[in-house]
Amino acid sequence: MKVDLYNQEGKITSQVEVPGGIFDVKLSKDLLHQVAVSQMANRRQGNAHTKDRGDVSGGGKKPWRQKGTGRARAGSTRSPLWKGGGVTFGPTNEKVYKKIVPKKIKRAALFMALTEKAKNNLVILVEDLKIKEAKTKLATSILGKMPTNSKTTLIALPEMDKNFILASRNIEKVKVMQVKDLSALDVLNNKYLIMPRESIEVMKKIYGII
Repeated sequence: MKVDLYNQEGKITSQVEVPGGIFDVKLSKDLLHQVAVSQMANRRQGNAHTKDRGDVSGGGKKPWRQKGTGRARAGSTRSPLWKGGGVTFGPTNEKVYKKIVPKKIKRAALFMALTEKAKNNLVILVEDLKIKEAKTKLATSILGKMPTNSKTTLIALPEMDKNFILASRNIEKVKVMQVKDLSALDVLNNKYLIMPRESIEVMKKIYGII
């Protein structure tokens, strides 16, 4: 498969043959969905937490004697039936949402997501992506020349580039990461994928693609 190669001015300079093992993979919607759901679950923080009757303070003394008062028996003021009592079956931060997916399955899902992006002309391959200073103005100028139509954009850098990462972090709808950390969910969550040409070589080396 051939993909247009852009320069930093947003002009097409040539076409580049991308590896079929990454950008020309048969799609399995079920597999891709399974991996995307698992990766969303793995990112879930699970902060919601309630206290049950054993966690709330107080309630050590029996409110009133068992018999003879005419009222229903009660053993603690921390009962879920009482105001200020514990919560029954509420969410706790002890719950683990993590799902384990084999590496081969995750890799296959990533390649499927990249293939779909490439087939729909949503992969923007750039000769190079460098700026001299960590200034948002410089990053905005470069990205503004790319055919992303102001849609959500993921930039996959071949290596850590502190200047570009710092310059891009305040740009709306733009996410920057290293290509080695790329996942199927990241690709699916963004409309466009911008990759320097060197990122392809890094991926080939990581995944042993010829």
